[in-house]
Formats: sequence, C-alpha cells, structure tokens
Amino acid sequence: MCCLELNMRNPLLVTDPGLAELPIVKEALSACASEGLSCSVFSDVQPNPTGTNVEQGVGVFKEGEHDGVIAFGGGSALDAGKAIALMAGQTISIWDLEDVGDNWTRADTKGIAPVVAVPTTAGTGSEVGRVSVILDEPNQVKRLIFHPDIVPAIVILDPVVTAGLPPFLTAATGMDALSHSLEAWCSPAYHPMAEGIAAEGIRLIREYLPVAVADGNNLEARTQMLVASTLGATAFQRGLGAMHALSHPLGALYNAHHGTLNAVLMPYVLVENRKVIEEHISRLARSIGIDDAGFSSFLDWVLQLRETLDIPSNLEALGIDDAQAERVGMMAEADPSSGTNPILFSADQYQSLFLKALKGNLG
Repeated sequence: MCCLELNMRNPLLVTDPGLAELPIVKEALSACASEGLSCSVFSDVQPNPTGTNVEQGVGVFKEGEHDGVIAFGGGSALDAGKAIALMAGQTISIWDLEDVGDNWTRADTKGIAPVVAVPTTAGTGSEVGRVSVILDEPNQVKRLIFHPDIVPAIVILDPVVTAGLPPFLTAATGMDALSHSLEAWCSPAYHPMAEGIAAEGIRLIREYLPVAVADGNNLEARTQMLVASTLGATAFQRGLGAMHALSHPLGALYNAHHGTLNAVLMPYVLVENRKVIEEHISRLARSIGIDDAGFSSFLDWVLQLRETLDIPSNLEALGIDDAQAERVGMMAEADPSSGTNPILFSADQYQSLFLKALKGNLG
C-alpha cells in the first residue's frame, strides 16, 4: 500500500464533490481500510480551487490529526490536495508562498505532509508538479503556490479511474496536456531535454486523444493520455506562454474551465507568435508525422483537432465578454507564464489577442 510506504496511517483523501459520491472513491476508501488505515474525505474543492478551500482543508487535516494526503481527482483536487499538504504545518499565509522570488524558502519543510496522487483526468499533470494553482478570490487572481517538496512522493497512473470521464472533459483535459507540451516546445528557454519530452507528449496526444474521446473504455488510449499528461507537466518546467498567461486571468474572472480556455486560445496564440516560432513548429510537425510539415499544416491539425473534439472556436461560446478586456490584458502581462512566451507581449497586445479569440478572428 502506497500510504504505508510513506508512513501514513491516517491520510486525508482530498477530492471534488462529484467524485466523492462515485464508486471509485468509495473503493479507494475500502482499500485504505483493508490495510488498516483510518482515512477521511475532504471534498469542498471548487473547479478553480480557492484559498478558502485550502484553509478549510487544512482545518480538517489538523482536526483529524492526519499524517498525509491522498490527492484524488483532476487538476483541481490535485492542486488543492498538494496545497493542503504544504500548509498543514505552516504558520504563514498560503499567499506568502506565491511563486515570486525566493518566497518558497519561507516554508517550514518539516510541516509539509507527504502526498500520494491519483489523477482521474489526463491533462493538468499536477501529479508531477511543484506548483498548485490557487484562486485568490478577493483579488480575482490565480496565484501559483510553489515549493519543491509538494511534488507527490508517489503517483498512481491508473487508466481505469479515467475511463468514466465524459467525452467533453476528456477532450478539454487532453487539450490542456497539449497546451503544456506545445508551450514548452515554443518556450525560448534553453532546455533540450524538455524539447524532446514535449515532442513525445504531442505525438501521443495526436495519436490517442481522439481515440480516448470516441471510446472512453479504450484503456490503451487512456494509458497513453495519462503518460502524455505527465510528459507535458514535466516539459513545462521549461516555461509556458500566452495561452496560460490569458487562461489564468480568464479562469479567475469568469470561472471558466482551464483546459477548455487553453484549447480555444491555442490557435490564436500560435498565429500571434508565428513570426518567431514558424521554423520551430515546422520541425515539430515533421517529428510527429504531419504531412507537408510546416506551420500552416500544424495549425490546420490543431484546428481540425478542436473541431473533431467539439471544442468551441471562440471565447464568446464560453460565456465570456469584453467588459474586462483591459483588465485581462494587464493580468496576462503580469502572469508568470508571460515571461517565457516566444514574444514578450505588452498588456495592450494581450488585450488585442484576447479580443481576437473572443470574436473568433484568427487573422
């Protein structure tokens, strides 16, 4: 039993409200009980997990005298679980550990609980990440909470627990995985290993995402998508870009699904970056087997993939409007992901890019 390997005897299972009622969570609890573990559940986790969710989870962790966390679910549950484990033994605010400068050194490492991660989606890759993305509700900003020790000690990639994921969530989370590998590939930071990892992640997604969406019970496709998700999160240690710089504020302001936002934004960001990434994208197209490899062919593949997966072509379809366009631009420029976009866009350029994606103006 993984928990016993980490000396957990009384873990807190962190998940979301929907999963908490499903058989897979009940089976996980039964498995814990069969090993003599006392395991409680915390499921007050929103789709974009908040500081309040984490604070409440820490309260449950302390009250139950838990000694570790099982983060069970999609990116939201994984991020919340990691953040709860991080804050379990801290005396400072979670916002004091935002990924700015050396803030992470302020944490008491002895107060960080061990984590076992069980992803039920193939997208965020949070199971191998050093960051939890947490919504600061009062300021409507998604903040990256970082510490190297919140990487889960054990990760269980089980395709069976992803088999029940509906097609639209399979598509959205799979496109999130694609955005991670694609932005890592395009990042100007030097990291040859990350390039290779990103290329393999994209190749796997090209082959297996349509299959997983069409047939959720295809365990080979589910397995390869879990691998692709993990590869993407490993690769983006090289950096992300404008897709995430925009999806973070849009998720905070409009409570929209993160993976869907990245999927909609993807072609607009590619076109906006084209002048500096064209040759690099052509090389990627060749490596994943696209005929007539070139930027245009790669863009056509992305557009066709979105259509095949029933992903909307513009942000208006997600209920987003232009009322906060200026604020979106400023927040995107300030987002840490903007620093490794191939072009350093200004707030005005981000605002313009947002408006193009809003109306479906690919140019």
